[in-house]
Amino acid sequence: MTDKRLYMDVHVIQVLPPSNINRDDTGSPKTAQYGGVRRARVSSQAWKRAMRSYFHENSPEAGVGVRTKDIVSYVAKKIMSQAPEIDYDTAFEKAEKALNNAGISTTKDHMAKALFFIGNQQAEMLAKAVVDGKYTKDDKKKLQQILNDNPEIDIALFGRMVADDPKLNTDAVCQVAHAISTHAVQTEFDYYTAMDDLSPEDQSGAGMLGNIEYNSSTLYRYANISVHEFINMLGDAASTVAACKLFIEAFSNSMPTGKINTFANQTLPSFVMVTLREDRPVNLVSAFEQPVQVKAGSGYVNKSIEKLVAEYGKTGKFVDAPLGNFCLNVTEQSADGAGETCDNLKDLLQKVGQKMEGCLKEAGDLN
Repeated sequence: MTDKRLYMDVHVIQVLPPSNINRDDTGSPKTAQYGGVRRARVSSQAWKRAMRSYFHENSPEAGVGVRTKDIVSYVAKKIMSQAPEIDYDTAFEKAEKALNNAGISTTKDHMAKALFFIGNQQAEMLAKAVVDGKYTKDDKKKLQQILNDNPEIDIALFGRMVADDPKLNTDAVCQVAHAISTHAVQTEFDYYTAMDDLSPEDQSGAGMLGNIEYNSSTLYRYANISVHEFINMLGDAASTVAACKLFIEAFSNSMPTGKINTFANQTLPSFVMVTLREDRPVNLVSAFEQPVQVKAGSGYVNKSIEKLVAEYGKTGKFVDAPLGNFCLNVTEQSADGAGETCDNLKDLLQKVGQKMEGCLKEAGDLN
């Protein structure tokens, strides 16, 4: 990668009906104070988890990692697949020794002390090093290099933190903001009862009762990718473009699963805007510092899109004009000024990919 920078911003307006997709330790929907009012909030961790699940389910060939404490067993199975003559107990012992020598501590139960994020290629290469016998307890740097090289796309995107040894850390090339509602919200309560099917006829009353907290909202969601750093991590510009397109698709179509069987909040975005910049990423949440207020019955989506597009227009007073801007709007609200209009998500991905390829060719990163 040249020293030329390229950033991709993704902005989404999405409606959530009554739901509780991300709750705190008391079971209440997460919220935040912003602009002097309480907003609905969905943590970045919750949506990143949903995106990783989307990667696994819809594009496993893209290469995704595994986050687990049971890393010893995971590597042991890789060893056995490469050397079937090695029995499981021996493979397990060798795997744990290699991981310990790399700086990953394990417990008496042979589990990692904390969740470890590892890619398939990294596990395969570590297993190969064990099978080939090309390392000793003094080869910590070599083992750590194996665990740092060839990261899967979700490790490169979201990063990896290892308390045991910071040298195994991976800096994230992606930033995901906590989603917040564009307007003020109030938490509501669903009081429910459940009947005992085998209760005697002369016995009245519910067999169980309780309540679930929920709210409804129109969310502003934002994320960005440092594309030039992504290329450095993956080592290939074409793969990076494909991964960025998959990221947009997953960001648009994924949904955290909290209480989803209770509320069936399977919604899709009303508006998606993708911006390519070479100076810096820009979060447009300031559009909603003054909460959207509408007349009863008119809804928040159209006004939210209007305010978002207006805020995008103000960015030119501070930053360079973007290299490209593309929007997908499924509402009747005008989005004039939001860049090139796309017919559907597939069209959006194609146009963003083509523009990104052009930018990378100009920078000398794509042949």
